[in-house]
Amino acid sequence: MNKQTAILSALALTLPFFLAGAPDSFKVLYENGKPVPYSCLKGEQRRVIVPTVYRKKSGEFRGAWVATISNLDFPKTDTPYAFKMKFRSIAVNLKRAGFTAVIFQVRPSNDAFYQSKYNPWSRYIRGTEGYAYKNFDPLQYMTAEAQRQGLEFHAWLNPFRVVKSTALSKRDYLATLAPGNFARRNPDAVLSVPVQGGNMLMLDPGHPKVKEFLLNTVGEIIANYNVDAIHFDDYFYPYEGIRDLDAATYRTYNRISKFTIQDWRRNNIDDLICSVSSLIRKNNSSKGKQIQFGVSPFGIWLNQASTKYGSPTSGSESYFKQFADTRYWVKKGWLDYIIPQIYWNFSHAKAPYAALTDWWSDTVAGTRTKLYIGLGAYNLKPGAAGWGNSDELKNQVLYTLRRSNIRGVSLFSYKHLFTPDNAVKKEAVKKLVVDCWRGELPYR
Repeated sequence: MNKQTAILSALALTLPFFLAGAPDSFKVLYENGKPVPYSCLKGEQRRVIVPTVYRKKSGEFRGAWVATISNLDFPKTDTPYAFKMKFRSIAVNLKRAGFTAVIFQVRPSNDAFYQSKYNPWSRYIRGTEGYAYKNFDPLQYMTAEAQRQGLEFHAWLNPFRVVKSTALSKRDYLATLAPGNFARRNPDAVLSVPVQGGNMLMLDPGHPKVKEFLLNTVGEIIANYNVDAIHFDDYFYPYEGIRDLDAATYRTYNRISKFTIQDWRRNNIDDLICSVSSLIRKNNSSKGKQIQFGVSPFGIWLNQASTKYGSPTSGSESYFKQFADTRYWVKKGWLDYIIPQIYWNFSHAKAPYAALTDWWSDTVAGTRTKLYIGLGAYNLKPGAAGWGNSDELKNQVLYTLRRSNIRGVSLFSYKHLFTPDNAVKKEAVKKLVVDCWRGELPYR
């Protein structure tokens, strides 16, 4: 069997897709000498096929997350000048590499990287919550600098997190926060969830005060800053440990008798997403703006084993874990874009990249929601199954070319792209940025 015949045979085993060129411009992916299965379904015969040539799509989105929580991607700085220089270097690096957008975490832990009457200055700016710089607003500077570099600026908010983990009791930890912190002023609206190493504190999504506070927070940003988007991440209800910790809130505030506590939780998140969407659209209409609303949820909504509408996967489900009905938000048209976090490789045992990416492409078809794929560059390291392959990231981006309604990608996160900590990661980023995007990196 010659090469062309072999690829045509393989194409017959995969789902229909848009062919950008002749059959010889595609390849079947192999791992350990065997074709990579398309999905994790029993008896799967389809193969993963990717283009071999990168072709830029019109209006293609290329985002990078810059995480400020625990100063992951952005360090503490002592002066406005140091802050400016650090952000400018990020913006310049992204632009030269071929990115089109920076997704910057402006609200990592119920705090702010901007002047706010609702949220205290973030401890991740200078080291102490409530303290930043006199006569300097970081967000005002960042939006202007991003615009100068030709980048979109997406203001990334974690809606509910107060602290990732603390060994202190709820009362003792809240006492360490700035006096004006909403969580300190409203302890009844804060949940303490057991996690490894202590407790995670989060705002209770079912408490009416929390919804009002978050709408005020979003409203303040869109009224005062020239952001291109409001961006929520995947942290809604916690991944683990919620149990019945919000049972009292449920008994007090649930108004729909048929709702179980699980239904009520999903409705709380639905209501927030719908309300934020409405708030942004009304502001756009009255102020002549075009601010977008986007979410980057956990990659799996529901598996096929749970519903016929689910993806051909067998992993954790956001519908049940975070009570995030992400497919519903898309179908209702509440989101301008969605970036599912498909942080898994092609050969993943429970959530293989190809099948899940195609499921999301089918999900947004016919809706107003744009689809970008979230890629986990942090997984590129020696020894990790499949991710030890420096072609993985490039192949994941190439795979998105098969579907015309996948409008681009976003990568997590900045430091893994521009200060790679191993040879596999460094080579993988170069293959994407230099070979595909024809961009430049600050290293060889």
